[in-house]
Amino acid sequence: TALALAAGFRAIDTANQRKHYFEAGVGAALARSGIPREQVFLQTKFTHQPGQDQRLPYDPRAPITTQVQQSFDSSLEHLGTSYLDSLVLHGPSVNHGLAPGDVEAWRAMETLHDRGLVRAIGISNVSTDQLEQLIGIARVPPAFVQNRCYASTGWDGHTRAVCRERGIGYQGFSLLTANRRELQRPLVDEIMKRSGMTREQVVFRFAIQIGMIPLTGTSSDQHMREDLGVLERALTTTDVQAIERIAAG
Repeated sequence: TALALAAGFRAIDTANQRKHYFEAGVGAALARSGIPREQVFLQTKFTHQPGQDQRLPYDPRAPITTQVQQSFDSSLEHLGTSYLDSLVLHGPSVNHGLAPGDVEAWRAMETLHDRGLVRAIGISNVSTDQLEQLIGIARVPPAFVQNRCYASTGWDGHTRAVCRERGIGYQGFSLLTANRRELQRPLVDEIMKRSGMTREQVVFRFAIQIGMIPLTGTSSDQHMREDLGVLERALTTTDVQAIERIAAG
């Protein structure tokens, strides 16, 4: 996190899920950076118990509403902040549809939003059908969707279409690791030569140009600076369309 902030990043995605994330480390880096809180977009997640290890940020016997509040309170403590820019439900607890616990978690997140403690709420690891179901029951609609993005599904094309229609920001993750085979194709090499971009830059610039917010998890200072460099670059419409269809080629 410290490297990312020094490189110029001003948006951080984490989760209160010690199994894969370390919120307290993010908070410590933010405190050391001296960057004013209002200049950093902070997003974290509430994770249902099956996605956690034994280091739970809540009482597993408590109602889901209480679990969300306990997880949120500890996130604020870890991150050293009094509010969050975005709180994301880390994923529905079932593969199809929404379970009662998912709806309860969303209602608890809506309450945090009502209280001004969270500026936006969203959902991750969600199918198109689940997203449409959530939109149907939500009092506060999702501001963000965060999904693993595969070229083989048209870069999650159906879900992105719903997001576009509803004004929901789409955050794509694993753009590189989920698409290693497709990104080694000669087409990408040709675009790299024409554009003067690295493979990673081509992918992130493509994501931006199709309306996606690309997430990067690199720990390399050089890659961080290269990733930010895509904001000043552009791909041709032809190249964007070719990458959109790359899995079919």
